[in-house]
This record gives sequence, C-alpha cells and structure tokens, in this order.
Amino acid sequence: MDEVTFKSDTVLSDVHLYTPNQRHLMVRLNSMGQPVFLSQFKLLWNQDSQIDSGTEGGDYRDDPTEGNSAGTGSPQPPPGSGCSSEGVSLQTGADTTGQEGAGVQLDEDGDLDVLRRPRAASDPDPAWPPRDKVHPMILTQEEDDVLGDKAQESSTHTVIKIEHTMATPLEDVGKQVWRGALFLADYILFQWDLFQGRTVLELGAGTGFTSIIAATVAQTVYCTDLLAMCQRNIALNSHLIAPGGSVVKVRELDWLKDDLCTDPAVPFSWSEKDISDLYDHTTILLAAEVFYDEDLTNALFKTLVQLAHRLKNACVAILSVEKRLNFTLSHLDVTCEAYDHFHASLHQLEKLQDGQLRFSVERVEAAFPQRLVYERIQQLELWKIFMEPVS
Repeated sequence: MDEVTFKSDTVLSDVHLYTPNQRHLMVRLNSMGQPVFLSQFKLLWNQDSQIDSGTEGGDYRDDPTEGNSAGTGSPQPPPGSGCSSEGVSLQTGADTTGQEGAGVQLDEDGDLDVLRRPRAASDPDPAWPPRDKVHPMILTQEEDDVLGDKAQESSTHTVIKIEHTMATPLEDVGKQVWRGALFLADYILFQWDLFQGRTVLELGAGTGFTSIIAATVAQTVYCTDLLAMCQRNIALNSHLIAPGGSVVKVRELDWLKDDLCTDPAVPFSWSEKDISDLYDHTTILLAAEVFYDEDLTNALFKTLVQLAHRLKNACVAILSVEKRLNFTLSHLDVTCEAYDHFHASLHQLEKLQDGQLRFSVERVEAAFPQRLVYERIQQLELWKIFMEPVS
C-alpha cells in the first residue's frame, strides 16, 4: 500500500496525521469495516527541561540525550516499572515554531490567509519523517510485532500501545487519539499527588488513552465510552496499570440517559457494588476533547450536574478542549461555534444555583511540562469545575 487517500467527508486527528509513517500499523478491520491501527506513545518520565509547555512555540524533534531530575509535583515512574530517563526516544514530533495564536490572518483583499506548512518531502535530506502523507504498514497475525526493535530496547513501562482508527466520519471521531487527550494526560502526569489513590471517572473516554494514564496513579478508574475499544487498549497496557495495583473498569454511561445501566445481560453494565463505589469514592471527573457538538456538550454538562448531586464527596471535573477555527457558510466567516458553546455552558453552570451545590470554574494555565510528544498549540485549553456542597 503506497498511499492512503481519505475522503472529504471524514475527519483525521492531527495526532495521527503527524505521526511518523512507520508507526501507523494496520492490524485488523473492526466490525464496521474500518481499518484499525496500532500506535505506540512513549512516556518521558523525568524530562522536565527537555520539553516545555509549548506556549511560546518550540521544536520537539530532537531526541533528548540526558535525563533531568523531576521538579515539584513531577511524577515518578509507576511502582515496579523500573523506568529510566535515559535513552527514551520520542514517538512523534511537531515543529510549532511560528505559531500565531488564535487570531485570524487576512490578506490584502480581506480573505482568509491560511499559512501552509512546508512539505517535508521538498527537503532532499529531511531530518524527520514526512508529515504530509500516511503510509500504513499492514500486519498479519502470523507476523511478529513490528512496532520496532527500538521499543524493546527501552523498558516496556515507557510505552503505551493504542489501537485506533483514522479518518472517521464525525460520529466516530472518538475512535481516534486527539491532542486534547494527550494534553489532559500531561496534566495528570504532572499533578501526580492530586490523583494518587483516588477514584476517577472519565466521560467520553474514546480510545481510553487518558484513563490508562490516570490508572498509573489512581486507585480506581471508571472508563466510559467506546467500550470494546477501551477494553482492548486497557488490556494492551496492563504493564502500566498492574504494578501499582490500580483497577480500571470499563462501563457504559450514556449521557442521554438519567440512570446507569444495571441489566446484567448488557455488556459493560454496572453492578450494585460498582455504583456504590462510584458514588461513595469518586472525587475526580475527566473529559477530553468531547466538545465538538452542541447537543453532546449539553448532554455532558447535564450529566456532570447529575453526577455531582449523587456523589457523596466534593469533586472536581477536569476538561480539555481545543479551539478550532472553521469557515461556515451560515456565517460566511471564520467561527468557533463548538468552542463558543462550550464556554457559554461553563458560564451557565457557574451561575447555576439550586441550593445544594456550588459550581466554580477555573482555567488551568498550560505551564506544566510535556511527558508525551505532540504539538501543544495555544488553542488547547484545560478547565476545572469545582463542585462543592453549599455550606
């Protein structure tokens, strides 16, 4: 297979688009007939100064050659991992030099001026794999794992393996890995103490990437969304989860329904013990890059409020979102409708007064270091919603 051509009605995550070609390994077709790929993501456990927050722009293409001691609040490898900061290579790279921020650039005629990235193929001797094309390698069950001998050279506890699809219709975007999930995962790895020994619930987990990261430190993680895919990826990463004694439970949680599914005949349904543990011990809720549709955003915020009233402890929801600029025919202009609706929902929630709970909203500055390599653009945002009983 020399080249893949994606249809115009599909959406492709930048995480997959910019991944080096040799990392796109097609392993099977899912039940919908979509190709399933296997990618690996490497954790940089003690590389504080090697990769910064990215807010000022920078080049993440150079492999670090020296380890650095972790700073305050920086995580150590999970118990029993035996991770070393030396010799850890980067899984992906992205040049963010020259990021212009969220401002819209117009040419002299007032038209949208789109800045194009130079094609790496134009360089006869590029220093990094081309970013503009994807050349999957097709694996068969008889072949050995060709994720690379390099992956086996370092500890397996530095590698996260994720099965995902690419170039899906909008309704299936959860089957891809998005920058917001990596952004939230970075925050979890930085705020190690906040998640230590906690019970965590992720809404809209997609591939389960963020839940897997959370399970390296939390005691219990409830992972809800694309159930079969989440279960598969959790099994692929038991080497990260098992050493710390964490438990990850994949469960169904429909934002459009008021109650949890308890029918034992339904796969991934909730037991009474699960529900009791969820309501008695959960203190952290997570959601990464799920705010791309107004109806789904409304349903998620409704679910957050319902859960906050049922949980016995005060809790915090940590949400990641990316501000995406789109030209719409309805406005004949560049807009950020999904992002604007998300912000409106935050303000509306903060004003909510029901006499039982108080909601406060706080934006998290993107000043924490990167433990995963991706293009951390300025349009990535992290928000906290504190949900506490009224005194």
